[in-house]
Amino acid sequence: MVRSRPIESFLYSLPADLGEIVVALRDKIRRTLPEAAESILWGGLSYHRPDVGGRVKGAVCLIGVKGGEVRLDFIHGIRLVDPSGLLRGDRLSKRFVPIETLADVERPEIAALIREAAALDPTHWIGPGALPSRGVPATVGVGRKKSGR
Repeated sequence: MVRSRPIESFLYSLPADLGEIVVALRDKIRRTLPEAAESILWGGLSYHRPDVGGRVKGAVCLIGVKGGEVRLDFIHGIRLVDPSGLLRGDRLSKRFVPIETLADVERPEIAALIREAAALDPTHWIGPGALPSRGVPATVGVGRKKSGR
């Protein structure tokens, strides 16, 4: 991944204790998914698969800092299997894992969630015959007209 000024600015803007966790989590993602593109999105470090789509359709995860806490967000988190119960959140699709320590970063479950998010295929989610995800009916979004935005 190429270094960029916005990414460096984001990293340098963090308090030292949180910055250390963010850098460790960034390294974990880069080791787990070296082909992912990295950018700043929604005030955090976003990782996506350009071969699948942009920063939403091809999204894997996002490192964010909210309320003094480092979080690993998964925009398509509702679709992830989470036998360890790490995922939090109640949004329609997005889930997150709080990352409180450097030891949390190294949990094997974190790499497993990143790999699983990278393997998701959004082309199978919506439309006739789509399989329902965990709690979201397959018909969500079907037949909706796109707004002018």
